[in-house]
Amino acid sequence: MRKGSRTVLMGVMLMLLSSGVSANEDEMMGFIVDNSISRVGHEFYRYFTERLRDTSQMDFNLVVRERPSARWGSLVWVEYEGRTLYRNFLAPNTSQLQSVAHEAADLIRDEVARQKLENMFQDTFDLERDEL
Repeated sequence: MRKGSRTVLMGVMLMLLSSGVSANEDEMMGFIVDNSISRVGHEFYRYFTERLRDTSQMDFNLVVRERPSARWGSLVWVEYEGRTLYRNFLAPNTSQLQSVAHEAADLIRDEVARQKLENMFQDTFDLERDEL
């Protein structure tokens, strides 16, 4: 009877350990959330995502946010893992919106790659990443 309970206990432990490993693998990547409000913000988002999807593998998630202003235009910023990587004011009648969005996408792609590389070489021997 004891041998059977040991086998069951070992099976449960293995199941718990394997479920913890697969939890990191189950994270979905490639999402770009659109939290823009105005027409200019939506157009920026559209050009930005087109460029990023064409030039990147999209193994990360982003959020595009906007704060429109009648006086100054729209403040648009892009967040990656809770950090702002890009911020810019867009005029309401921006004729170069596509080129601005493409430049932003290129900058974001490079910055995400740089941050991933930094995280790989970060010393987390005694502290976890969120405690640094």
